[in-house]
Amino acid sequence: MKFYNLKTRSHVEVPDSQVKKMAMERETKKGKQIRYAFTAEFEGSKLYKFVSEKDYKAASFPEIKK
Repeated sequence: MKFYNLKTRSHVEVPDSQVKKMAMERETKKGKQIRYAFTAEFEGSKLYKFVSEKDYKAASFPEIKK
């Protein structure tokens, strides 16, 4: 899967075996907000890729509970 590394400002290819998915939930003034993301660690940098709920549910990566 392709991620964008903010530290090196370049795209990196991460093997699917290292990718995990997570749902981040927070309270706002208007209610609860949920952001869906794929995450991986590559060369010491944590990488995040925000995705839609549809892509999140379709992915078969292991889920991280937050």
